[in-house]
Amino acid sequence: QEVTMRYFFTGKIEKKDNLFCIRIPFNVWEVCDSQGVLMISVNAMGLSWECNLTPLGKGYYTIPVTEQQAGGHMDEEFPVVFEILNRSPHYRGDSPYSAAQPIRKIDSVKLITQPNDGLCGQTCIAMLAGVTLDEACEIMHCRDWQASMGKMVDTLDYLGLQHENVIYYTQGAEVTLPKCAILMEKMGRYSHYLLCYDGTYYDPTMGILDSFDQKNLVGYLEIKTA
Repeated sequence: QEVTMRYFFTGKIEKKDNLFCIRIPFNVWEVCDSQGVLMISVNAMGLSWECNLTPLGKGYYTIPVTEQQAGGHMDEEFPVVFEILNRSPHYRGDSPYSAAQPIRKIDSVKLITQPNDGLCGQTCIAMLAGVTLDEACEIMHCRDWQASMGKMVDTLDYLGLQHENVIYYTQGAEVTLPKCAILMEKMGRYSHYLLCYDGTYYDPTMGILDSFDQKNLVGYLEIKTA
């Protein structure tokens, strides 16, 4: 059962060559697992509309805005929520799991560390699902450096592990994290993924941490627990 995902961030209007837009602060290919001409429905500035995203290249996009929509909002920051209307569903075959019969109930997390870089997304899935890293790679059908947030969401759905349908992009702002979440951290060119569970951080590279600097947090997805 695929969940329609929404993406939340704080945005502002930019103007270039008499055109108005809102820049999306994350890589859409990586996070939404979608490429090409992307049609979205968006809520911002108290308005709702549908439009195609404007590609900037390499997975970055802007949301086009009309002059009328921009009027009165030029110098402010505001919450933006969008969903992709034409995302092609990933058919993974019939799943033996469902929300009623998940692979397990998440009532604890056991640390797994990655043997080499580029497997942090798969390691987070392994910890949530209670399987080995090899099994997680097999379930996800992805190798080193291939685990995007979009692929992780698809895998959670396949495993019957329930999650919120909004990915929050905090962009370094302080937030109160939920009991269990996949965190996305800024790390050079790629994102680094780790888990938080009950106030403890399970980092596939660093091991168990009792604190996490939210200045490095790009965003998070809440995972529902038992």
